[in-house]
Amino acid sequence: MSNPEGDVEALRCGAFVEGDRPAGAPRVDVLSAREVPLGGPRAMLVRRTLPQRARTLIGAWCFADHYGPHQVAESGGMHMPPHPHTGLQTVTWLFSGEVEHRDTLGTHSLVRSGELNLMTGGHGIAHSEVSTPDTRVIHGVQLWVALPEEHRDTARDFQHYVPELARLDGARVRVFLGSLAGRTSPVRSFTPLLGAEIVLEPRAVLTLAVDTAFEHGLLVDGGDVRLVDTVLRPAELGYVPPGADTLTMVNETDVPARAVLLGGPPFAEEIVMWWNFIGRGHEDIVKAREDWEASSERFGVIEDFPGGRLPAPALPNAVIRPRRNPPTR
Repeated sequence: MSNPEGDVEALRCGAFVEGDRPAGAPRVDVLSAREVPLGGPRAMLVRRTLPQRARTLIGAWCFADHYGPHQVAESGGMHMPPHPHTGLQTVTWLFSGEVEHRDTLGTHSLVRSGELNLMTGGHGIAHSEVSTPDTRVIHGVQLWVALPEEHRDTARDFQHYVPELARLDGARVRVFLGSLAGRTSPVRSFTPLLGAEIVLEPRAVLTLAVDTAFEHGLLVDGGDVRLVDTVLRPAELGYVPPGADTLTMVNETDVPARAVLLGGPPFAEEIVMWWNFIGRGHEDIVKAREDWEASSERFGVIEDFPGGRLPAPALPNAVIRPRRNPPTR
């Protein structure tokens, strides 16, 4: 998915205010989303949780859009024409609906609920995403992963994976990246990562063992979920710093609740992130934009897409500065 904002801001991170919590319990910071229109005149609204001023990354996860459930007849669905990426991997995970993916590797894939599509756009790739004609409701998340310096110019790649469902007491878990609840995804990432969909039965309590070296984010899709000592509402993301060896989640409602758990060790490198590009300095972004606007071989061509490409927005009248998180306490 593209970042559809026409006036793309280079954000700088602020600091957290730590609240009261039981002794020994991990801190949970609540990040709220902002709505961003995706597409043309009948734009589909997405809820963007990452990046924001309070937090840029969770592990190497650097971008999180959460959308739906949208009635396609009303919203027009998803229609993202060919657009570029550098220095990152895109992770598409649907709860419902179907999206047609095409890229400049020649991939033509249908993204369905419960199936992972992961695309690597290191040195450069372009892709399109369009909800299929049979899709009535579109609902899911689009996530990006920053590539570390040694791999940020890696070759284009695409992986598809259908994770096995793990049935736990009061919960169902699908692990699409990393390891959790006795399941491990075979999908390659360039830093240690965790990505999993968790569905909690009404009033269920779930405690999961997690890696103490990871920071974690729990993005709630539906229901009210208590993470440690903090209740998260739909579209909120709860951030937990490294150090926790377990995470306890409680469904506070009488209906099933769903969330996506993300994790990874803190990403130590500074990144410059603007529009659909990730680099290490302002010049990387300028070069990537120039190459895209010039239809460079760097990004390739999607031959069979009916329509034009997505033009890049104008660069800001300032040097784009690196993004960093507040210090971990």
